Amino acid sequence: MESILGFAAITLLVMGLVGQAFEMRKIRLSTYKDKELGSANIFMNKKNFKWYALIGIGIVLYYAAERI
Repeated sequence: MESILGFAAITLLVMGLVGQAFEMRKIRLSTYKDKELGSANIFMNKKNFKWYALIGIGIVLYYAAERI
């Protein structure tokens, strides 16, 4: 059971990190010009919160898999 829970946790964590990276790229490209740097407030965009939730669930599942 622990291996299935650990695998699910790692999968959710990787999906959350990759999804958030693509989402931040889309936000940056829609907000800023090509050569312009983005601001630190890009992390607080409401489109990112679904990815933060996925990452958080993955971390909690990984912690639970390690404790079982």
